[in-house]
Amino acid sequence: MTRKQKRLAVIGGGVGFLLAAVLLVMFAFSQSVAYFYVPGDLQKTAVAPGTRIRLGGLVENGSVKRGEGTTVSFVVTDTIGTVPVSYTGILPDLFREGQGVVAEGAFDPGGKLFVADTVLAKHDETYMPKDVADRLKAQGVSLGGKETIR
Repeated sequence: MTRKQKRLAVIGGGVGFLLAAVLLVMFAFSQSVAYFYVPGDLQKTAVAPGTRIRLGGLVENGSVKRGEGTTVSFVVTDTIGTVPVSYTGILPDLFREGQGVVAEGAFDPGGKLFVADTVLAKHDETYMPKDVADRLKAQGVSLGGKETIR
């Protein structure tokens, strides 16, 4: 091989290696993406059971029911739609009815009950995850009793 051919072989091998690395990273990210939905979106869009998503909205008043052990069921609403949620684990200290929540998990095989493996609650009176707040404001939901967004 000439010097020029060796150089081209090294450059070609490097480009091939980088291309393979980029493809592997893209594949890994596509497997770990969890799309964000509010209950109103789920009435319009069908999500296959077992598909990981994030569900955001407000915990409906009067919906929190404690089961055996650390199992809790509650309903997430955006005033347009509601989704029943089941969670087994320790809830955040600030989790309560009427407050913003984001639950990550998947629908059960029946497609009616959302089984969460992670529940996040807002941490003070003024904070709500941006995705949840934007979707609720777009639907005219009053946030915190201070303002009604339309």
